[in-house]
Amino acid sequence: MKTITNPVLPGYHPDPSIVRVGDDYYIAVSTFEWFPGVQIYHSKDLVNWELTGYPLTRESQLNMLGNVNSGGVWAPCLSYSYGVFYLIYTDVKSRQGAFKDTHNYLVTAENIEGPWSEPVYLNSSGFDPSLFHDEDGRKWLVNMIWDHRKGTNSFAGIALQEYSPAEQKLIGPIKNIFRGTELGLTEAPHLYKRNGYYYLLTAEGGTWYTHAATVARSKSIDGPYEVDPTNPILTSDKSQDNQLQKAGHGCFVETQNGDWYIAHLCGRPVIDDKCILGRETAIQKCYWTDDGWIRVVDGPNPSTTVEAPNLPEFEVEKLPDYDDFNDNKLLKYWNALRRTFDGDWFNLTDRPSYLRLFGEESVSSFHRQSMLMRRLKHFDVEVETKIDFHPDHFQQMAGLMIYYDTNDHVYLRVTEHEEHGKCLGIIETKYGEYDELLDKDVALPENTEIYLKAEIHRHLLQFFYTTKEGNWQTIGEQIDIGHLSDDDAEYIRFTGTFVGVAAQDLSGQRKHADFDYFHYKRLLMEG
Repeated sequence: MKTITNPVLPGYHPDPSIVRVGDDYYIAVSTFEWFPGVQIYHSKDLVNWELTGYPLTRESQLNMLGNVNSGGVWAPCLSYSYGVFYLIYTDVKSRQGAFKDTHNYLVTAENIEGPWSEPVYLNSSGFDPSLFHDEDGRKWLVNMIWDHRKGTNSFAGIALQEYSPAEQKLIGPIKNIFRGTELGLTEAPHLYKRNGYYYLLTAEGGTWYTHAATVARSKSIDGPYEVDPTNPILTSDKSQDNQLQKAGHGCFVETQNGDWYIAHLCGRPVIDDKCILGRETAIQKCYWTDDGWIRVVDGPNPSTTVEAPNLPEFEVEKLPDYDDFNDNKLLKYWNALRRTFDGDWFNLTDRPSYLRLFGEESVSSFHRQSMLMRRLKHFDVEVETKIDFHPDHFQQMAGLMIYYDTNDHVYLRVTEHEEHGKCLGIIETKYGEYDELLDKDVALPENTEIYLKAEIHRHLLQFFYTTKEGNWQTIGEQIDIGHLSDDDAEYIRFTGTFVGVAAQDLSGQRKHADFDYFHYKRLLMEG
């Protein structure tokens, strides 16, 4: 029996939206403040997945300069109808306090790899929008409603409104069709139709260890909706240490053979309920009961090993984990923080076979950071780079970054000191508090390229450096990076840990740093 091993998308891949088009399956996931916007993965067997690309690649589609941490793209919905892909997404501008500024947009494409259209603005009444294509050709938008008023339920229900493709706007009345169950925090709506019923799938319980997926149904799209008497259909048992946690925020798909599956969000804590890889994507098999309700096989708790559909094996072309920067374009797994790949903040051409980063704003900036990063996808990894950097001033720095957001990151960086010259040190920002972890930075030779390395074992990080290949020396003590997680912050957040390279020039002179390669290596640990 072929099996699905969960999570199918390890590392920061939250809020999956899954759709089948013929023999092809696609999953879209949230990207928050990282660019390009929305990752789309492709499979033909639900077992093996490859990154096919990003639909939001232009600033005209997604301008995130100034967006707050864990703002940006929330919960995309990918759908398909009569030769056209539809992608709905939210761009969150503010999210703390009573108010949330959540602008919802639609882009379309005839090919999953694009080109994708300019965005159509839809509404701003809440987040997690989803588009449903009814059998009669009409299209309906659903999204959760945010209620900022004192003494109310902030998660006020699910709004339904018709979308007119001809007019490219929402039309007709808005109706609150579902106010949720006793689990509360009702969000992430998706509509389906089967055997005369409209089924409404929502996420409830909050995207924490109480997360869940619930179902309701109605003979009419605008309700009233009858709640599944055995809800939730999917949730995690926190007492089971080896189980996928935080299970919820799901999306159904039917195979060409009539089997049903749900793609859903999950998390895997490494210590003290901290998930440094972020929220990941898993898939569970489902079935329908005789009385017309959907169930997760062996549920409601998720499984790490799931029966796969009887489909031909999909061979995935994997991207190389060693990037020597020899090509004139970036590999697909690279991401930038809040800014597009357009502009002059980096290039691969000034010095062939090197990535050149021009130092710009600080690691605290919500605007123009020079940072290229990729997702941390495994608990035990080694990441390595070689840097050629000649700073003139302490405000110029560059190096190897382990990053969650502007409040939490660890940085092995080369800089200049008035007395000691070129030197290497470790910066840690924890809960927004800046610190330098060495009593004294390590002096470096002026005209030599420096090798930098980090080893991560679950929640523990150790840095290394050398001026001679292979002759590694430790620098600093082992660092607990449990704070690089959704779960170790005063206010809820949603992304995951990234690893990569960065450069800053706080003097405004844009001093550049050249990186010869970047190597991400999974370490296979015993036990």
